[in-house]
Amino acid sequence: MRQFITPVRSILRIVIVALSIWAVGAHAETAGGDANSILSLAASPAAEGKLVLKVGLKHALANQPAAFTINTPPRIAFDFPNTENGLGKSTQEFGEGDLRTVNVVQAGGRTRLVVNLSQMLSYDTQIDGNNLLITLQGKAATGSAEPVTTARFAEAKPGTQTHSLRDVDFRRGKNGEGRVQIDLSDANVGIDIKQQGKTLVVDFAKTNLPRNLQRKLDVVDFGTPVQLVDAFAQGENARLVIEPKGAWEYAAYQTDNKFIIEVKPVVEDSNKLAKASHAAYAGEKLSLNFQNISTREALNVIADFTNLNMVISDTVSGSLTLRLKEVPWDQALQIILDTRGLLQQKEGNVIMVAPRDEIAARQKDALTTQRVISQLEPVQTESFPLSYAKVGDVKTVLAGYHNPSTGNTGESAADSAKGATTNKNEEIAFDTRTNTLYITATLSRLAQVREIIKKLDVPVRQVLIEARFVEATKSFNRTLGGRLGWQGPAVVAGGGAALGTGYNVNGQINSANVNLPGSVSGTGGMSLSLFDSLATKTLTMELTASELDGTTKSIASPRVMTGDSMAATIKSGVQIPYAVAGSASSGPSIAFKDATLSLTVTPKITPDDKVTMVLAVSQDTVGNIYGGVPSINTKNVNTTVVVDNGGTVVIGGVFTQDATESESKVPLLGDLWVIGWLFKNNNKTDAKKELLIFITPKILKDSLNLN
Repeated sequence: MRQFITPVRSILRIVIVALSIWAVGAHAETAGGDANSILSLAASPAAEGKLVLKVGLKHALANQPAAFTINTPPRIAFDFPNTENGLGKSTQEFGEGDLRTVNVVQAGGRTRLVVNLSQMLSYDTQIDGNNLLITLQGKAATGSAEPVTTARFAEAKPGTQTHSLRDVDFRRGKNGEGRVQIDLSDANVGIDIKQQGKTLVVDFAKTNLPRNLQRKLDVVDFGTPVQLVDAFAQGENARLVIEPKGAWEYAAYQTDNKFIIEVKPVVEDSNKLAKASHAAYAGEKLSLNFQNISTREALNVIADFTNLNMVISDTVSGSLTLRLKEVPWDQALQIILDTRGLLQQKEGNVIMVAPRDEIAARQKDALTTQRVISQLEPVQTESFPLSYAKVGDVKTVLAGYHNPSTGNTGESAADSAKGATTNKNEEIAFDTRTNTLYITATLSRLAQVREIIKKLDVPVRQVLIEARFVEATKSFNRTLGGRLGWQGPAVVAGGGAALGTGYNVNGQINSANVNLPGSVSGTGGMSLSLFDSLATKTLTMELTASELDGTTKSIASPRVMTGDSMAATIKSGVQIPYAVAGSASSGPSIAFKDATLSLTVTPKITPDDKVTMVLAVSQDTVGNIYGGVPSINTKNVNTTVVVDNGGTVVIGGVFTQDATESESKVPLLGDLWVIGWLFKNNNKTDAKKELLIFITPKILKDSLNLN
């Protein structure tokens, strides 16, 4: 037999829990009224891998014992009221399958039986004469049908009493869970919950279901795991079938005449948390199964499980019935508090539990007492020299800061004008010469002021803003044309004057010439000349063609450093002089126009180390001159952007394109096919300009590195 040693902490927890529960399962007393006793424990295997733990008792039980489970370590605890430990020992070892040991602890007239497992198993209980049979469910065989997990939520009372359901309602919870709420005729309805395959079946023993409640509720539109709720009568019982989808888990609890089932979505990946059901709860999981347990005892169970220091008010009363399956303990505590109208107040490592009204009154009394004490607290004066902040700015913040203990909410306009704030328990003055604050207040108020000044009197973080102006120009020029020329002897008119002639330096008459269509300019060409044997007549044909393609780039990079939320401006450029007409006595004067590249920026550092910038960027250049006065070509951008630290953003771009095409020709001759190129010129120009502005902010921390 394998040995199993129970950890010391687990034994202590079991003992504490046993001592704290005195009223669980009041209906489990024996029929004869004598004290019962646990006489024997035995374990035997059963079919389908099940294991039956047989608990032999002196008298037969009238009701199932209250039980709850703990996942880590895996345990199932049963409480037997009015029962003694008749085994003569507190621990019995088994080593059968997943059953390791059983601890039996007696506290007063009650005994708790704790089943220690190697892994958590579902279970079922059955009363067989003087024996209690605890069946530990084994794993289902491969290929078998879906397992049916049965849990008895509340035992039906013996007798012929008939119960009824008053209402069946469905709601969506705040975390996406589906809530089925059943109103019972009384709190003694026997309830069984079965997880059968992919459905959840709830049976209400000897319970009548009115015809108006025998219906199917299609709740798909609620957006919860629950798709359908079917309520119908089955013999003497009422049955509720809940059909969820996907991965889900459920929790059920009863408060007085209300029975609530919550079906929650879970995440199949064990490495991820289910946001819908575990967003606010992170405690160790546990399962609870109590019927008509007092609220105080239920809170004690939570306190014992978690080793919490819990103080429960004397006004906490009432009882509840609940079954919670594998829920975080803090969620189980919140469910108990909500169902009974209670609140918890944490002070250090102690939790105070009381009704809502009582805690509200307690908090109100505490605040009133604190305010009264603060009015009687002595005052003193303390000086606060500031290193970075301005005293006027800090005084404004302090004067507007609400002091909860004194009721100080600010200063008057007259006090602000005097440079001091005077209240019943506080006075603020400052000296701009030494940048020092002088504050007269109570010790508690001075402690608050000290913390506020500590946060305000800090150096302003620096930001380096680098801008890049990139202006790219691309030009294209193409010329194509031809020229036909003729040169011959001069023609003399009747009076001796030569037509179309000129005279050279020797007085001789030049010969006549004709050029069509005129001058031709270009970077490349070809000419052909035909002349007679005496070279007195010449025919010249000249073809020219040229193409110019160029790219230029102009880059300017102004940089400026400034503090957080402080505006900075940088300019670079020239002043252009021009004459301005003056009076007759003074004569003309000289005026100037600015043609500058400027950057104005106001950065704001966000808490996540990003930079919000309000930018005004302009680039001015000299344009055409009109009447001696120069014009200014202006490009500017005004915007607000958010950039990562060290990131670059393009805040604007200006694109211009100038395209021209011209042609000169001899009328008619220039329109001839092919030959027309000898009588015309064609010129085509295409110029493109683009201006891009890049902004890069850098937050400077330890050193001023401008590289």
